Amino acid sequence: MVDITSHQQANDKSSRPREWISRFVLGMAGETLFLMALGSATRVMNAGLACPDWPLCYGVLVPQKQMNLQVFLEWFHRLTASSMGLFAITLFGLCLWYRRELPKWTPWIASLALFLVIFQGILGALTVTELLRFDIVTAHLGTALLFFITLLSAGVALQPYQGNGTAGRLSWVAAIAAICVYAQSILGALVGSQWALHQCLSDSTLCGVMNSHIAGVVPATLATLTLTGWALRTPALHPSLRRLANFAGSLLVLQIALGVATFKLRLQVETLTIAHQAIGAMLLGVLVTFTVLAFRDMGVSETDVPIKSISLDEAIASPVDGQPA
Repeated sequence: MVDITSHQQANDKSSRPREWISRFVLGMAGETLFLMALGSATRVMNAGLACPDWPLCYGVLVPQKQMNLQVFLEWFHRLTASSMGLFAITLFGLCLWYRRELPKWTPWIASLALFLVIFQGILGALTVTELLRFDIVTAHLGTALLFFITLLSAGVALQPYQGNGTAGRLSWVAAIAAICVYAQSILGALVGSQWALHQCLSDSTLCGVMNSHIAGVVPATLATLTLTGWALRTPALHPSLRRLANFAGSLLVLQIALGVATFKLRLQVETLTIAHQAIGAMLLGVLVTFTVLAFRDMGVSETDVPIKSISLDEAIASPVDGQPA
């Protein structure tokens, strides 16, 4: 009997590094989402300068004597960011070590992630030394979102996925929606870093910044709703894509509700403000995930359909065209 399953076993062995690295990258993306929420809490609680020096805090690694809620938020934010730097170095090393078992683009995306986390660390230091200058704070969040998108895209692209070729132009709609949400997040960062809502309501200054964020809701909402509606009307759409589209629509509704609540309450409820930024990042992540999977779905052909490996004796014994062997 001739057994042809050895080739499949070799493929399974070579796919293990891809699976490990995919899980590792997605784990990093999850920690980045938590880190952005933690950074939002640090800003909202006025803890951005709770540690007046950098990289240490009050000249020590763990400021036990000065520890309070604000100091803890800033200190823990730095600690988590430092661990992300170590993870990025590890990812780069793993992608180089297993480069023969991984797609050719993997070392390059790992290099980009490492560059972004280094640049992010520099911006983090400047936010302290430059006393929370608004443009640096905004760039800090913008780079964090780019890092998050990079990790998520790589992790999803390495995941096993068998599309059915029904996504069509939905990939482009999702990409446009993701760009709109990213731009809206940057506008939101400008509002937050300059306290534009408080300034506008108190003495009518910086109202242009606040109004630009309000106006930015329109394209982001229309693009996301178009994606959700189009997905609902697309027959035989892959279940994963349909779930992601529905999830994006749900997050959009929640995000708008949180935005209205934070505006009406004039940012007085810190948890609402933190949730508003966190849900915005989650919405961006869902749209990016949909985009990557939809583009993979567009490349599906008949040759992509997995074929079960069987032995030669099993093939001879199997019926062909309805006739017994």
